[in-house]
Amino acid sequence: MTPMVEARRIVRFRGGVSCRRDEGPLGLTLIGRTTDRPDETATLAFAASAPSGLPEALEDATVEQIEAGRYRIWTGRREWIFPARSAHLHREVSTTFYRAIAPRLVPWSTRLFWRVVLAMAASPVGKRLLLVLRRR
Repeated sequence: MTPMVEARRIVRFRGGVSCRRDEGPLGLTLIGRTTDRPDETATLAFAASAPSGLPEALEDATVEQIEAGRYRIWTGRREWIFPARSAHLHREVSTTFYRAIAPRLVPWSTRLFWRVVLAMAASPVGKRLLLVLRRR
């Protein structure tokens, strides 16, 4: 018998949630945006098959671990309780990461070089000159 664990919220989705089923080891995957970080996409994968009656999409779903090896997905209208060996939560943080980093300015010499090369490539004489320079 598994020991009791206090129910804990894993993730609370905001808006539409896609429910994907797979025949592999991670049989159910929920994908959507969360209430605590709405600009990031969260993916929650379960090492279990999808519970019966779970639709292809949910609205404002919350996922909790109610005890070791048992999870609950619920919306305002319905809930599904099912066993799973584990749950894996992944958050796509690239938007937040790149927003925090200032863009690197390209040196003026590099910008000038590419402007000249592209201007040469736009004319027939410039193309021939570039081909000659390339062969050397």
